[in-house]
Amino acid sequence: MRKDNQLLVITHLSQLLDLVTGFGGLIVPLVLWLTQKDRVWEMDEHGKSILNFQISLFIYSLICIPLIFVLGLGLLGLFVLCAIAVIFPIVNAIRASNGESPKYPLSLNFIS
Repeated sequence: MRKDNQLLVITHLSQLLDLVTGFGGLIVPLVLWLTQKDRVWEMDEHGKSILNFQISLFIYSLICIPLIFVLGLGLLGLFVLCAIAVIFPIVNAIRASNGESPKYPLSLNFIS
């Protein structure tokens, strides 16, 4: 196995493709994780964290949609989720470049 912090950074930042293209924020990290988890040191840990975070964000977004009709709480929830979805991939890309483990808030553990 080789240590490749740059690929880990790219994997974290690839989540931001959703902002540019509307899709790819889950697909690209999934492909990178599946193809590189046995070749790159710590890719398995980072990839699982990213996928758990993306799946969790999707579920939280689905929960917020019906809440839009209840006092507008869903809009506030979606705004907070959007901020988290932009900030934490960048924070964890910086952590990955320093060789640290990723930490995503509100992340449920689907893939262990």
